[in-house]
Amino acid sequence: MSDRWSDRVARVLAPNPSPLTLEGTNTFVVAEPGAAMVVVIDPGPEDEAHARAVVGACDGRGVELVLLTHTHVDHAEGARAFAGRVGAPLAALADGWSTAGAPDLASGAPLAAGGLELRPLPTPGHAADHCCFELAAERAVFTGDHVLGRGSTMVEWPGGDMADYLASLELLLERRPERLYPGHGPLVPGAVARVEGYLAHRRDREAQVLAALAAGDRTPAEVVARVYAEVDPALHPAAELSVRAHLVKLVREGRVAATGDGERFSPSRHGRAGTSSHRARPPGGGQ
Repeated sequence: MSDRWSDRVARVLAPNPSPLTLEGTNTFVVAEPGAAMVVVIDPGPEDEAHARAVVGACDGRGVELVLLTHTHVDHAEGARAFAGRVGAPLAALADGWSTAGAPDLASGAPLAAGGLELRPLPTPGHAADHCCFELAAERAVFTGDHVLGRGSTMVEWPGGDMADYLASLELLLERRPERLYPGHGPLVPGAVARVEGYLAHRRDREAQVLAALAAGDRTPAEVVARVYAEVDPALHPAAELSVRAHLVKLVREGRVAATGDGERFSPSRHGRAGTSSHRARPPGGGQ
């Protein structure tokens, strides 16, 4: 079953709800009205009923291209099988995922498919291989897990990188989109305000992490217990990954010191800002 988010965009909700995926993964079928072919973004988990629903949402049109925002399992597990099923190339930033005939997303060159233009926006941070897709005809962006329809995104250390994530949010803000089509949750009509809110949230979290260290917390788990005290404890392991991503950024910048084993942290009185780095996730890497 699909629901239409615009004249060009239909959403098919995957049956994989969880505290991290919200109602489930949003798979998008995208095409200019009247076009003979479509683009499918994020086929989602490997689920036969979901794959049939996505094909049904194509309304008898062929699939010209399959795109991945990133290769976390809830977005990409079923991608290869789906691309093979519909006979379309699969394109992703991660090494080893793209198939024959797929465009190079890293270049950022516009993609002409489904009768419209999509521009890849490489946006590392949540994952090293993350890529948003801008739909200029609607001043909209398909944001994957970069910005969600509800709540905040986890920057999953070590695959995620907090400095990269903040830079990618700034990149998205520069595009001044009007709406966002997220990988989880509802459509976001106030796009600029949402991205600005995400940036403010991450700056607040960083300040809270620094305050926790100043108060004497030394391990990521201790920081989580203080900073996320009002959050469901079941989500604390995920929160710890984001806290670690904040700590790594702060260590690189010389604002926090880490012990040799990288498990204890304290405020630093010296040091210089470092540079960020990121790595592509291997095929099949899960969230």
